[in-house]
Amino acid sequence: MSKIYDISPLISPRLAVWTGDTAPSREVLGDLAKGDTVTLSTLRATVHLGSHADAPSHYAIQGRTIEHQPLDRYLGPAQLIDCPVAKNSRVTPADLRDTPNRPRIILRTSTYPDSTNFNQDFAGLSVELIDFLASQGVITIAIDTPSVDLFSSKDLPAHHACYRHDLAILEGLVLEGVPTGHYEMIALPLKLEGFDASPIRAILRRED
Repeated sequence: MSKIYDISPLISPRLAVWTGDTAPSREVLGDLAKGDTVTLSTLRATVHLGSHADAPSHYAIQGRTIEHQPLDRYLGPAQLIDCPVAKNSRVTPADLRDTPNRPRIILRTSTYPDSTNFNQDFAGLSVELIDFLASQGVITIAIDTPSVDLFSSKDLPAHHACYRHDLAILEGLVLEGVPTGHYEMIALPLKLEGFDASPIRAILRRED
């Protein structure tokens, strides 16, 4: 049986979210331990929660909302590539430790090591890299940071380059301890009408 790697962080009140965004919280409406018929909970949180899929409407006014994203972007052959870079820098093609050869590319920068501690100096992606990956037939870019752009970025060049090439974006993955190489990726977003993103439960399964 193929090994499965869970690459999503634990969703709890300790999970860090973007500055000013809505942290996850749970309201218990019914509790078996208190004699209720069922346990029933309400979740309140940003849709950009932990590992999540950005919809193009998040960064482009004419962009698709998440329920209209093609599902093949989030399911199928993928490749995990190391790209060790300095914090607060942008990954370029020269930083890739392997040649991309799958349609879904997962990039490990190792600049956001703790999902419960929001460090603002994580790395982002360069437009040059996104143009290069698109030229190689890539349809999805995934990263182990909260954003493909730098925290301080206001014009979001990486997001807009992904929009120009119609590349799907996955952010907030946890890749520590996962070997580089080829996988089947399963990271489906929820079918949320009109939303700009969706949380995902992302996994990698080794290709046989």
